[in-house]
Order: sequence, then structure tokens, then C-alpha cells
Amino acid sequence: MSLLDDVAKRDSWRCWVCDEPVDAGMSVNDPRGPSVDSRTADKKAKVAERLAHRACNTRKGAVKVVIAWPDRLHVVEPAPLIAVAERLERKGGRELVARCPSKKDAQEAADWLVDRFSRLVPGLPVTASVDAGGGQYLVALAAGRR
Repeated sequence: MSLLDDVAKRDSWRCWVCDEPVDAGMSVNDPRGPSVDSRTADKKAKVAERLAHRACNTRKGAVKVVIAWPDRLHVVEPAPLIAVAERLERKGGRELVARCPSKKDAQEAADWLVDRFSRLVPGLPVTASVDAGGGQYLVALAAGRR
């Protein structure tokens, strides 16, 4: 089996950048085709290679990767998720990631974050909490160190 096959199988054939499916039958030269991305130069990283669409991998070389929050979520001041993922992976702990106007909005954001982080940082157990404060709801992520 090739590195691409191993990485793709581990990542369930989903692009780590855009979180969309990657077609195994697509040419590696096609923008939507599969590629192996060396996500980090950090030799201590648990998962150094990730699956990405060719275009997502190429684009991230030119601009800093931003994991988009879905438009359907009602969040205020959403945290940059790549930075959050790096800190939680490195140090563990708890980090506030968004404010929401209602408890329902906050819970939807919390559920999405736990699901998204399961693919963004595989193997890092992440939980989300929703806390009331100041007339709004705060969403926090927590992770234990690996």
C-alpha cells in the first residue's frame, strides 16, 4: 500500500483543510484529486501527514490555512481553529472559541466543533462545553494531552 492510501484510509478520504470528501478515483493531478499534505514541520507532531485535495494543498502553500466556521452557525468572534488545534494538541487544557446569542446556537457550535476536531486532529480527545455568561453563551473546547 502507498503512503497516499495509508493516509487517506486513516483520514476517511476527507480533506483536512476543507473537510469535504476526496474522490479516490480522481487523478492526483486534478485540483479535487487526492494529495498527501505535510501539515507540519514539527517532528514531534503525532500526525505529520494529512489527506488534502490537490487544490487545498497547493493553496495552503500560498496562504495561511483557515478552517471556516459554517455560515449556519450563529457565533460571535469565532476563534481561528488551526491555532486552537495546535495549542490543544501541544498543551492540552481548555480554550474559549466562540460566543453565541442563545444556548441552542452555542450547543450547535459545540457539537460541530467536536465533530470537526475529530477529523482535524485525529486521536486528540476533544470535548466542548457551553457556559452562560454576560447575557450570552460561551463555547469552550478542552483536550487532554496525548
